[in-house]
Amino acid sequence: MKDSTTKNRIGQTLGRGVLVAVLWLVIWQAAASWVGQELLLVSPPVMLRRLWELVRQPVFWQAVFSSCGRIMAGVLLALAVGTCLAALMSRFSFLYTFFRPALQVIKATPVASFIILALIWIKSTGLATFASFLMVLPMVWANLYEGIGAVDQSLLEMVRAYRFSPGRKLRYLYLPSLLPYFAAACSTGIGIGWKAGIAAEVLGLPKNSIGKALYNAKIYLETPDLFCWTAVIILLSLLFEKLAAWLLRVVTARLSIAQEEETP
Repeated sequence: MKDSTTKNRIGQTLGRGVLVAVLWLVIWQAAASWVGQELLLVSPPVMLRRLWELVRQPVFWQAVFSSCGRIMAGVLLALAVGTCLAALMSRFSFLYTFFRPALQVIKATPVASFIILALIWIKSTGLATFASFLMVLPMVWANLYEGIGAVDQSLLEMVRAYRFSPGRKLRYLYLPSLLPYFAAACSTGIGIGWKAGIAAEVLGLPKNSIGKALYNAKIYLETPDLFCWTAVIILLSLLFEKLAAWLLRVVTARLSIAQEEETP
């Protein structure tokens, strides 16, 4: 009974999603027909035809893989450094006092300012990694710092009373408590990392990059290419968000199974 109910809900959700997508495509097509100038607004069929032409070119995949590598390297580095900073700043109040103003400044400063300044010191190939790292870092730190502070104090006292080892404390207390905060940081951080990384590529123009392709489309007034590359950026960002969410669900499920197996 539960399986059939779940399938019905999934079917309804999928049906609504398809309906909404179709409605937006109709609106887009109507707007393109009303404008009547491909230079200003291309229609969905025109964009899809151009996208099909692009995906058959090796240079398209070179740009996609290069940009993915640069941007996701920055995001992963921000996740690692932000996690370490949150843990250290929760443990040592001096580090919180020292690093918090810098993180707040990074969070408030426009990404374009950092990119233009970084162009003086960093090669264009590393600019996207730097920009995505810098924009995602404060978000990861803020989420995990809040998560560490929200850990149940009664559970902390119990862990101390039973003298859990650091490994068992991490596995049974901190990981289950912090995974929702880490998932929120990943979900938002990946999107912001892609925005910052592509902006850095547009300004730095590294070879074989999505940002350079966007810049060229703008310079040569190739509106279909501009729409295609924008769609590719959105799809890649969503793909990595879904992948991160799936991996975190797998980790959460395995942690729950391991805890149940070890419970007497």
